[in-house]
Amino acid sequence: MRLQHLPFQEVNSRLRNSGLNLQLGQFCFAITTKLASVAQSLSILYADFEVFDSSVFVDFPVSVASGHNWFSSISKSAEFRFDGYAPFNPLPLQHAPALIEWGMNWCVSSQINTFLIIHAAVIEKNGWAAVLPAPPGSGKSTLTATLIQEGWRLLSDELTLVDPVTFRVHPFPRPVSLKNQSIDIVAKRYPGLVFGPLSTDTSKGTVCHLKPPETSVSRQSESCPIAWIIFPKYEAGSATEFAPKAKSLTFIDVADNAFNFSRLGYAGFYALRNVLDRASCYQLRYSCLDDAVQIFDQLKSAE
Repeated sequence: MRLQHLPFQEVNSRLRNSGLNLQLGQFCFAITTKLASVAQSLSILYADFEVFDSSVFVDFPVSVASGHNWFSSISKSAEFRFDGYAPFNPLPLQHAPALIEWGMNWCVSSQINTFLIIHAAVIEKNGWAAVLPAPPGSGKSTLTATLIQEGWRLLSDELTLVDPVTFRVHPFPRPVSLKNQSIDIVAKRYPGLVFGPLSTDTSKGTVCHLKPPETSVSRQSESCPIAWIIFPKYEAGSATEFAPKAKSLTFIDVADNAFNFSRLGYAGFYALRNVLDRASCYQLRYSCLDDAVQIFDQLKSAE
């Protein structure tokens, strides 16, 4: 059953008791919370995901709870926990909807070693994936949010999961994190999109999450090979430049962007080498989203 078909009263009951079990890509999360803001955000952003009963195997039991931090200026706070462990300092209570998203990313990036995990967006078209590694502020999420409205399938906004045996990418199609002016840019460009609540005054500014497309969620079990690795960089007022990037430099930069490259050892090295043997590597600098979309259209048609 999809979450949207579950009465909100039942959603709330599960969140407050045994947990709301959601299948997110390869992983099952059991989420508990008594916070109405988190319940509402999950109901909006995860409406198309499958919900399971308590008999399913859970990979990540997680929770967000409110409390008082007596050693901080924050009077009411929200705390994320994974299996009872709190990996982050408490945040202001109004940031709870964003905190659950950040926490779920942390669970996979820090606990999973069955995949080479790259800090990069990844999208798919016509059976081939494009990986977009980029540091914060590069416009990666804005570009990703745009491309998934232009016919590309969302595999992930943050975590590229590469199978170290098959070298295929496995989807983890959760909400796309947008920040500050990017929220308005995407909302105005594509009216009718569904967003979660705004979290203002975070360490990243104003944060809002975009609901993933239903088709991306329904196909979250479909892996695919990587055809392109593209490093995007938004620069206001710049001309659009799209140029090949040396595979030696790409290897270094992707390895630096991987959460568990060193932990995997030879398996990580071997996986990344094989991905690069098969992929074309580029750098993209742009200031106009229309130009970027056109480049990706030409890219997929030329493959």
